[in-house]
Amino acid sequence: MTWSPAVAPGGRRPESQVSPASSRSLLVRYAVTWLYPAGFTAAGLVFATLSSRQQSAVLSWASTNVANLRHDPVGSLVASAFVTPGSAVAWIALIVLAVFGANQVLGNWRTVLVCGAGHVIGTLVSEGIVAYRIAHGLLPVSAAHILDVGPSYIVVSALTVVVLYGSLLARVAATIGLGVLIFAGHIFYGLSTLQVAAVGHAVAILSSALLGSVLAWHVRRNGRLRQQGLRPAPPGGVAAPHAHPD
Repeated sequence: MTWSPAVAPGGRRPESQVSPASSRSLLVRYAVTWLYPAGFTAAGLVFATLSSRQQSAVLSWASTNVANLRHDPVGSLVASAFVTPGSAVAWIALIVLAVFGANQVLGNWRTVLVCGAGHVIGTLVSEGIVAYRIAHGLLPVSAAHILDVGPSYIVVSALTVVVLYGSLLARVAATIGLGVLIFAGHIFYGLSTLQVAAVGHAVAILSSALLGSVLAWHVRRNGRLRQQGLRPAPPGGVAAPHAHPD
C-alpha cells in the first residue's frame, strides 16, 4: 500500500502546503485591503523622516483647502488621503478594519468607488461652503488656506458600508470604530456652525450610504443570479443562462 506524500494519512494535506493559486486569489480579492494601508504606512514612514519645516510644507501642499483645490485639485485630493499630522498607527488600524469590511461586501473596484466618492464629495461640499462664505464676507480670506488632510472621509465611508451591509461581527466592529470617531474623534464637532471637518464627515457618510446601497444591491443581485444558474445581465440587457457542456 502506498500513499502520495502530498496527502497525509486520513485524507488531510499537510498544513505547510498552501496552494500558491489560493494565496494569489486572496491577494487579488482583497487588493484594496492591503494596498491602501501599505501606501498609507509607506507615506507615514517617509513623512516621519522629514524635518518639521519639511513636514509643514508637505501638509500645506497636500491640504484640500480652497486655495489648493483651485490650483491642484487632483494632487491635493490624492495626497491628503495618505498624509496625517497625527498618529498614523491609530489610523492604520481603523483603515484596515474599515476597508477590509467594505472589501468583503463590495469587492475591490466598488470599494474604491465608494471610498473615493466619500472623500471627494465630502471635501468638495465642505470646502465649497468655505469658498461661498469667503466670497460673501462671512469668513476671512485666510480660511482658504486651512489645514485639511487625512484619511477620515475614506474611513467613515467604508465603515458606513460595513455597518449597513457587513456580517454581524463586522457590523459590531464597524459600529465601535464609528463610535470611536464620533465620540473620541469628535468628527461632528461644529456641524451646526458648518465647520469643514464636521460637514465633510456628514456628507461622506451620506454619500457612501447612498452609493454603497446601490452597489451592495447590485452585488447581491448578481450573487442570486449565479445561484440560479444565470449570468449577470449587462447594463440594459437580460440575464442569460450559463452554457453547460453536454
